[in-house]
Amino acid sequence: MSFAICANNRLKQERKKNSIFNKETTSLYKGQTFSQRDSSLLKKIKESKDLFQKKNYSQSLTKALFLLKKSKEIKDLDSEIELYFLIGDIFTETNNYSKALSYYKKANQKLRHEIHSNYNNEFENPKPNLTFIEDWYAKSLLDIGSSFLRQEEQDSSLVYFQKLIKIKSKSKDLLSYKARAYSNLSGIYFKRKEYNKAKENANFAIEIHKKQNNKIFLSAAITNLASIYLLEKKYNKAREKYYESLELIENDTSIKAVKFKERLYLNLSFALYKLKDYTAYDYQEKSYNIKDDLRDKEIRRMIEEIYAQQEVNLEKEKTALVEEQRKLEEAQEAKTSMLFGALSFLVLIVSGVIIYNYKLRQKNLRLKLSESKLIQQQNLEKVRSEAQVKILNATIDGKETERKLIAEILHDNVSALLSSANMHLTATKKQFNGDMPQEIEKTQAIISEASQKVRDLSHNLVSSILLKFGLEYAIKDVVKKYSNSQLKLEVSAKNINRYNQEFEIKIFNVIQELINNILKHSKAKHAQIDLKEERNQLTVLVKDDGVGFSTSSSSFSDGIGLNQVEARIHMMDGKLTIKSVVNVGTSILIKVPILKKEKNLSKLTSVS
Repeated sequence: MSFAICANNRLKQERKKNSIFNKETTSLYKGQTFSQRDSSLLKKIKESKDLFQKKNYSQSLTKALFLLKKSKEIKDLDSEIELYFLIGDIFTETNNYSKALSYYKKANQKLRHEIHSNYNNEFENPKPNLTFIEDWYAKSLLDIGSSFLRQEEQDSSLVYFQKLIKIKSKSKDLLSYKARAYSNLSGIYFKRKEYNKAKENANFAIEIHKKQNNKIFLSAAITNLASIYLLEKKYNKAREKYYESLELIENDTSIKAVKFKERLYLNLSFALYKLKDYTAYDYQEKSYNIKDDLRDKEIRRMIEEIYAQQEVNLEKEKTALVEEQRKLEEAQEAKTSMLFGALSFLVLIVSGVIIYNYKLRQKNLRLKLSESKLIQQQNLEKVRSEAQVKILNATIDGKETERKLIAEILHDNVSALLSSANMHLTATKKQFNGDMPQEIEKTQAIISEASQKVRDLSHNLVSSILLKFGLEYAIKDVVKKYSNSQLKLEVSAKNINRYNQEFEIKIFNVIQELINNILKHSKAKHAQIDLKEERNQLTVLVKDDGVGFSTSSSSFSDGIGLNQVEARIHMMDGKLTIKSVVNVGTSILIKVPILKKEKNLSKLTSVS
């Protein structure tokens, strides 16, 4: 189990009614109030912010970039800086940290220039609106430092966090920014194993959050301190701080607090485990329950987003098709008018020929229009089919991820606990010199049986042979399991290596689905599975000598299993070819580009 300081790496700033962007009493311009700014521009900036709050980042960014250009043209410095921050936040939310950093720096540069041009010193001889500018300036320092931190540039982030801490103003907003800077500094020193400095900065953050009564941030800062104690093996102090942190947000049901509690329960369970307090497992169970619930919500959200996006795309396609049809009709009308004019001029001379040509042209136009409508309908059907494939694939991905996670939990946690209990019983048996209660033997037998069932269930969810030894050995294991006197299954593998784990799981599930179809429907006596890697492509051939089927029948097109296989191969940029003859057998050929195994370095996980 790994621990690290949260460090507010994401820093999703709270948009409150009293935000510095909504203050109506001051401005960067001398003598100008918020209400004197361009009301039309302010209204559009608010619309862009509302889109951002609704996570509609693409539209929010498009509108914000246009408004930024407008604010520069009318020299509205307040709006310009406000939009720099908004655009930076949009890029941060979409994980484009380098672009976010560039816009935060632009805001910082404008604010520094404003401070130096109006005052002899940044933080001495304060003027009426200096505190307001300092708040903006402090926010820019915090955002720049956080952007560097997200890109693992700790030295650069240290510079900006320390600049922020040196500002001497005591405004409420500035103190809040300072507290977050202290938390980030605590995280940086934690990663560098400078625990005294990490604790010192964590305590500074705690002191400020207590004064401002910000329970979630205070809970995060206390948790950071507890995690430091945990790595120092001061488990009693760690437990005390985790309880203190948990008490602050125990009844908070916001999504931010729920995500935080999931990590907090897990860390607390580890501290209790080290203290041999086995209520640790209760807190571990709470953590897993929250994590499962969040994952379910995330999968549902992903499917809803895919479906909603496809609906939007369909509407756009329909609109484009209607517009294209309208233009075609206008062109037809214009052409017809020209023909009528020519006919009026030449009607007495070549009336018969012109009438014939006119009817012929009308017929050709109708044919072209019919052809265009047919193409449009085919395009719509293609878009709908792709939408269904993506939704089906997202569902399969969610199922595979859930099966893998459950298998890991059973193998790494439940199985380990059962083994530990078995060891304790073995140790207990040695303490009896003579007669030993038969309940101990029975209990040990029950635990052994439960352990075996857990291992079997884990293997059924995700093949342990697949995870440990790879695709070739996993398929051979399945073939060995299913072969019998009625059906002989054989495997041939050529040049098969280890690949990306998700890639191996997907291919394994596809082959297992095809084997299940052979077992259920083919009535075959012999089946062959050939695996081959060549030219960075994996080829899978599954064939049998069973009853076969007609590929043009409705039962073939309605088959859920083959539809899932076809959707999976399509999303892997592969090709699926099915050849089947009734009473002769079936041959299924799959070709997919190989996804190589990545070299992943283990990283510390966030605890707050």
